[in-house]
Amino acid sequence: MSKSGSALTFYYHLISQPSRALKILLDVNHVTYTGIVVNLLQGEHYQEDFTKINKFRKVPVIKHEDFILTESVAIVRYLCRETNIADNWYPKDSIKQAKVDEFLEWQHIELRVPCALYAMNKFLKPLLSGKPPNQERLNSLHHQMVTACNKIEDVWVKDSHYICGEYITVADLFAACELEQPKMAGYDPRNGRPKLTAWLNRIEEELNPFYTDAHKYLNEIVKKHNGVVPETISKL
Repeated sequence: MSKSGSALTFYYHLISQPSRALKILLDVNHVTYTGIVVNLLQGEHYQEDFTKINKFRKVPVIKHEDFILTESVAIVRYLCRETNIADNWYPKDSIKQAKVDEFLEWQHIELRVPCALYAMNKFLKPLLSGKPPNQERLNSLHHQMVTACNKIEDVWVKDSHYICGEYITVADLFAACELEQPKMAGYDPRNGRPKLTAWLNRIEEELNPFYTDAHKYLNEIVKKHNGVVPETISKL
């Protein structure tokens, strides 16, 4: 039974890529929700109140009436079934849906892992620990990240306006939010990749003002620090 008219609570933080993707999806589709920011940089995801909601201590999370869901791709699929999200985002058509799923499965390891870990190891972890990154580890992550970005350029958007063809889907949303992340560590995937750049600009333009709003926090970090670790977390 659909819960489209029932209370939806969304736990998130905008430094989290999937949090940004889900927030944009909800906002673009005018889905009514109560947003609760869980400040990851202050460790709020480790506090008892939140661990009761998500034992994995991560965001995003949704609570729909008494139902809790903690994984971003599962959340997308659920929301597209249960709320008034337009069909193009996660199509009901079996073949179109399979193409979206193909990318969602690919991006977990191929794109999300290197982009997220590069930003984490070069910027966020040194910020939180006060220790310099392991350069060998960073070099490996950089290579993986460059390879992933090249695949977006040379495979996923090589011959189409969007990742899954001629219409925007959650595949574009997840990919775009992941590719924005390493900018905080001084790496911009747009550089030297004209097709990726045109696609990413198209996504931003099509989803504004919600895209810019969701990336405001990240872009402030990028503008202020340009990949250089600040002395204290308060400077974020």
